[in-house]
Parts: sequence; C-alpha cells; structure tokens
Amino acid sequence: MHQEELISLKTEFIKEDSENMSDPEPCRMKHTEDPEEQRDLMEVKEESEELSEVKEESEELSEVKEESEELSEVKEESEELSEVKEKHHVKPGEKPLSRSKTKTFLKKRRAKKSFTCTQCGKSFTTKRSLEIHMRVHIGEKPFSCDQCGTSFSHSSSLNVHMRIHTGEKPFTCDQCGKNFSQSSALKSHMRIHTGEKPFTCDQCGKTFCSASLLKSHLTVHMKEKPHSCSLCGKSFSRLKYLRRHQKTHTGVREYMCFECETTFNTVNCLKQHQRIHTGEKPYKCSHCDKRFGRSAHLKTHERIHTGEKPHKCSHCDKRFSRSAHLKTHERIHTGEKPHKCSHCDKRFGRSAHLKTHQRIHTGEKPHKCSHCDKRFSRSAHLKTHERIHTGEKPYKCSHCDKRFSRSAHLKTHERIHTGEKPHKCSHCDKRFGRSAHLKTHERIHTGEKPYKFT
Repeated sequence: MHQEELISLKTEFIKEDSENMSDPEPCRMKHTEDPEEQRDLMEVKEESEELSEVKEESEELSEVKEESEELSEVKEESEELSEVKEKHHVKPGEKPLSRSKTKTFLKKRRAKKSFTCTQCGKSFTTKRSLEIHMRVHIGEKPFSCDQCGTSFSHSSSLNVHMRIHTGEKPFTCDQCGKNFSQSSALKSHMRIHTGEKPFTCDQCGKTFCSASLLKSHLTVHMKEKPHSCSLCGKSFSRLKYLRRHQKTHTGVREYMCFECETTFNTVNCLKQHQRIHTGEKPYKCSHCDKRFGRSAHLKTHERIHTGEKPHKCSHCDKRFSRSAHLKTHERIHTGEKPHKCSHCDKRFGRSAHLKTHQRIHTGEKPHKCSHCDKRFSRSAHLKTHERIHTGEKPYKCSHCDKRFSRSAHLKTHERIHTGEKPHKCSHCDKRFGRSAHLKTHERIHTGEKPYKFT
C-alpha cells in the first residue's frame, strides 16, 4: 500500500507541473455582421490567448521533464518493493518485513546500482531513468501530437497537451464553477478565492499567488529585459509583453467592440473597454465601497487607505504611490523637459503644463463659468472666479476669524499677524508685506509718475 500511495502522489505532482505546453494555431477574428457569431469567434480567440500564456509558462518550467523522470523512478521503486516482498516471502505465522527494514534493504540495493549522467552529474537508480533523463541534454522528443505536430520528451506531457485540442477541462472550481485543463491551474485559481499568496519576494517582501507572477515581479529588481523588439530595439521583461508591443508595428487589431466598433490589440484590452458600455465594475475596494473596472485602478486606489508608496526617487527620499508620479518628479532632478511647445521653443516637464501653455498661443479658453459668460484657460482660474458668485471663502486665518476666497489673499493677510515683510526695496532698507506696496514706494526713488491728470 505504501508504494501505491507514493506512485499516486508522484503521478499527481508531475501531472500538475507538466501541463503548461504548446498552444494550437491561433484563431484570427474576422469581421462579420452577426453579433452572435462575432461573440463566438471572440471566445475562441480568447481561448487561444489563454493557451498562449500557458505555452509561455511552460517555457519557464523546464524542471517538468525531470519530474517525469522521477515518475519512472517511482515505478521502478514499486517494482523493487515487489521483488523484495517476493524474495522475503512471508510464511504463515511469520511477521512481515517492517517498513524500516524494507527501506534499508532498498538503500543497500540502490547503492550498488547507481547510474550517473555524464553531462550534469545527476544520479539515477535505474538505467532506464538515466536514458529518459538524457533526452533533456540531447533534445530528443519522441512523442508527437498528431494534431499540430508539437513534440514532447515524455508521454505524460503529450497527454496533457492533447487537452488543448479536445477542449477537455476536467478540473472545476467549487467556488465559481470555472473549469481548467490542469489541476495546477485550478490550484492557482483557488488562491483568488482564499486570498493565499505563498510566494514572497526576497527583495521587498511582496507576496504573490503564483510562482510565475513572482518571477515576473523579480525583473523589477533585476531590471532584466531579455526580450527585444527586432524593429525598434525596445526591450521587455516578458515575452508576452514583447508580442503585445509588436502588434503596434504590424497594426494588427483583431478584437472589435460590438457596441462602438473600436478595435484592440488584445482580448484583455477589449474586455476592459467593454466595461465602459456595460458599466461593470467588478473590483471593489476592501476599505470602502468604491468599485473599479480595472484591477490596476483598484490597486492604486487602495494605497490611499494603506498609505503605501512603493515608488522611491533614486535622487532623494521622496516616495510615491504611482510610478507615473515618480517619473514626473525625477525630472526635477534630471532637468528633463521632454514636452516642447510647437509655437515657441519653451519646454516642459509635464504634458499638462505644455497643454496649458499652448492656450496662450491658441487663445483657447475651454473652462466656462456656469454663472456668467466669462471663460478661462485654466480650471483653477475658473474655480477661483466662481467663488465670486457663490461667496465661498475656504481659506481661514489661523490667527483670527477672517476668511478669504484665495490662498494668496490669506497668505498676504497673515503677514499682519506675523509681521513678516518679504519685499525689500532695492534702493533702501525699507521692507513691505505686499509687493504692491513695494512697487508704490520705489517710485519715490525712480521718480516714476504713471498716473497722468487731465
């Protein structure tokens, strides 16, 4: 019974880890007038995308081959155990060999029969196990798929691969009913429901629900980008990111929205877009009732509650909750101003600043007062102006009860209490609390008389 349990456990472990294999020829989405047919085609394409990801993960799991070899060893062990029992046949009234004595006997037997790989030094108990292992080094793949021609080193890997063609998904989630072709895929999926994240980054302590996500995350620390675009030279940390990028060169946009006919490069982009039409917001904040259409937006939002600021400036100690904010901040240190005005030579560190500046040239004033016809080029200016109509005075003096509609007016007022006079005359030592007062004073020295009497 012991050897049967061992075989069963080992077989299950190997099946779970060896299911990430090749994908079939991807289906292409074609335009048709029938929405139902389009949906069917999109589902087929979506399956193809998922299979592509399965294939990528299989490239990352080379140890699957070695696990299959271990299965052969387990079978051999079973045979050895049977031989031991036959050799030490128990007669009526005699006690059978204990498990510890059986293990000791096997260890001695294996010590005499050790087969070592000349390529990597790994040892095996049987010659057959060594022969199977050697396929890793020589690249032998004797098991071929009769549907697509993909070859495998082990028959178990081929059996798992065949589910791609048959569509068989024998593993079902008891929480949501989703089906999977691999037990390992179901196991990973279940962590979504349980919240389990057993894989921890040894660099920053961040946890993940799958080994592949941790591996992808580690490229952030290593800054390793092994996948390069042959057309523009841009590098990526993952193969699927490169494939997605390459579509920008080819112009391929196979996925079309049924509502507005907008096309997308990936099925995930289409799914996210369709939530605009359906209003679906599946991601709910665990701290408040706010919901989001994208998981990335939820993740960013939750940092408001947790106070997490994972993005640190490499020039100073300032930290940010968003990578985009860090990128913009670092331009203060580097002096980079990538956004250039098309009307003059002025440059800006932020695209929003460029956009606002260009309104000087175009005369555009997109922000209109809801109380009168006055328009403004900046939303902040409109907001300040509308307080004239509403009477709102949000800025209160910390020394008295006086309130102001503008922060600048509050700042000037508080100088009465503090006695601060930041504006100094360039001709004498006299100082003023307001720039307008300094300007008036300096006319004594310059003799300027701007006001003409008629």
